[in-house]
Amino acid sequence: MSDTEFTLGDLLPILLEGAGADEQVDLGGDIADTPFTDLGYESLAMLETAGRIEREYGISLDETALAEALTPRALIDLVNAHLPAARAV
Repeated sequence: MSDTEFTLGDLLPILLEGAGADEQVDLGGDIADTPFTDLGYESLAMLETAGRIEREYGISLDETALAEALTPRALIDLVNAHLPAARAV
């Protein structure tokens, strides 16, 4: 976990722990702008991922905003938008 921001490196283990990985998808590649559906992550997997992020980082992600975060980059941006408030507590 990064002390300053949530990164792709922080997201990947959460994705793998929560829902695994499609054998045909290379999560080590440049996936930041690849839709989660193309990576094999459907809505249930994303809910599990969001729950893990919320618990680990002490934040609450809005369901609508989460549904609109269709790529790893969008989810990372969403998490980072919530981190300053969580750190201030």
